[in-house]
Amino acid sequence: MAKSKVSRQEFEKQLEKLQVELCWLQKWVVEKGLKVVVVFEGRDAAGKGGVIKRITERVSPRVFRVVALPAPTEREKSQMYLQRYLSHFPAAGEIVLFDRSWYNRAGVERVMGFCTDVEYHSFMRGCPLFERSMIESGIILIKYFFDVSQNIQQERFKARATDPRKHWKLSPMDLESWARWWDFTKAYDAMILGTDTDYAPWYRVRADSKRSARINCISHLLSSISYERIPFELGELPKRKKRGKDVPDELKFLHNVPEKF
Repeated sequence: MAKSKVSRQEFEKQLEKLQVELCWLQKWVVEKGLKVVVVFEGRDAAGKGGVIKRITERVSPRVFRVVALPAPTEREKSQMYLQRYLSHFPAAGEIVLFDRSWYNRAGVERVMGFCTDVEYHSFMRGCPLFERSMIESGIILIKYFFDVSQNIQQERFKARATDPRKHWKLSPMDLESWARWWDFTKAYDAMILGTDTDYAPWYRVRADSKRSARINCISHLLSSISYERIPFELGELPKRKKRGKDVPDELKFLHNVPEKF
């Protein structure tokens, strides 16, 4: 039986609580010098960007960094495949959110023929070893796959096509992903089976309901990292210095934004 849709009021209530906890997590990560990598993969229009936005909108961008790499340059194509991702890995006190990741090779590159069979199989053999080395170096790695049904994906693609605010979200590659649904299904199935390990498992996020997916994913993220609330201490505000004789009453500008509202 399908779960009832989460109301906007309930969603906002739960999201506020979770965003407060993300701030506590942020302080803990900084204080303890933790290094965290969160991978967001999944089908097109499954809502990865939406949950990343909700995670980051109330925290510091200096701690929570979003990495969404464009197509590789010619120079990057000549490098070791994982090299372009390594440069974005976290230092102590950072959480890096990968909006798509090295798993491009097992997904879109595999389906669209952007890599050779040799390159693909080399990646599938080496990826679990690569992720083990990440964890052994002290990185906390969490991997999410956002899954959405065909009907819901189609609805979201149509919404992107008709709403000018969403046109930028719809690319020719998105349309190809719709046409090749079953090719991507086969590729993702092989990817998950080949790279789901006890030290770096895949977590599926059912994303037909955007609100439910966001709440469920953020809740799971918070439960995946052991943290404690560190009290915030501002201290007393210092007294303001007295105004000097040569200081104007207010800033003087030659140009102002018209106040229409």
